[in-house]
Parts: sequence; structure tokens; C-alpha cells
Amino acid sequence: MDILVTGRHCQISDEFRERVTDKLAAIEKLKDRVIRIEVQVSTSKKPSALSTQAEITLRSKGPVVRAEAFADDKNVAFDLALDKLKAQLRKASDRRKTHRGLRPQVIDLPPVAERQPEPAPAIHKVAGIEVQGDGPLVVREKEFEAVPLTLAQALDEMELVGHTFFLYVDAETGKPSVVYLRKAYDYGVIHLNVN
Repeated sequence: MDILVTGRHCQISDEFRERVTDKLAAIEKLKDRVIRIEVQVSTSKKPSALSTQAEITLRSKGPVVRAEAFADDKNVAFDLALDKLKAQLRKASDRRKTHRGLRPQVIDLPPVAERQPEPAPAIHKVAGIEVQGDGPLVVREKEFEAVPLTLAQALDEMELVGHTFFLYVDAETGKPSVVYLRKAYDYGVIHLNVN
């Protein structure tokens, strides 16, 4: 397992690298098949109480797992992000277990293809408008390869990434679908009928 620690607008000391490496050694117990862990610490130039951000990203043969936290110190921000990451991994592990017939057992997720960003072309269309270079619009477009997933697998990936919604292709119906987090840990699902 490779551990990569980087800093943006801040210096990363050897003591901090050793501390991060020691604390991340426990992650292998919670999630096997971890290939690389990326830790990025960045500080904001704006003075505020929470000016330091720590982001931890787990790259494995399965879905990408990510957690981030803000604090006034990089050690505190890292500890908060690590706690969030461990909670996400425990919750995902708990979802895969059978709880006396209350939930169906979820099998291991198929590996998701590595997502590589493509360089932006000089001229491209956004929402029917042709844009050259940066253009007047501030739009971010992403394109991913989709593997059909069940609802349980989509919920799993949504929680592992740490987002409140997840777009996927339903394995049973083949429809584009979105699962999203509602208040009080309820989930909603939207299916699209494509004509």
C-alpha cells in the first residue's frame, strides 16, 4: 500500500508524514485491497478559524473512498478526516453484513474502471452553446464509464465517496437512475424513462 502525502500552500514535515503513515496503517484492517492512499493538506490564504483542509482518498480495486475535514491545524484536520473515513468504511462494511433477515446480503462490488480526466478541447459545446477556451461560462463537465449497479451497490458507492447523491445505471431496468440522501437517513431514488 502506497501512501502519498502532499501539501498545497503549506509545508509538510517529516514528523507529519510519519504520523500520517502510522495512523493510516489501521485502514488495511477495515478495507482490504487498498492500492494507494492520497493525503492532501491545503491551507487557505484567507484568515479564518478553519483555514486548513485535509483530504484523504483511498484508491483500491473497488470504488474510490474519500473524506475531507477542515480545522485550524493540519493535525486536527487530518484526524477529523480520518475519523470520517473510518466511519464510512465501517458503515459500508456493516451494509454488506446480514442483520437477522432485516437487509439482504450484498455481494462484493465489481471493480469500477479507473476514471481518467480528459483534456478539454479548445472549442466545445455546453448546453447548446459553442464555447472557445475558457469562454464566458463557468461549467464543469465530467464523463465516466458506467457499470450497471443494483440499488444496494449504488448506495454503497454513494456512502463511500461521501456525496449526498449518486448517478448510476440500474442493473435490473437499464434506466439512468439517481439515488440521494434525504433527511434522517432515508434514501430516495429517481429513475429516468429514456424515449
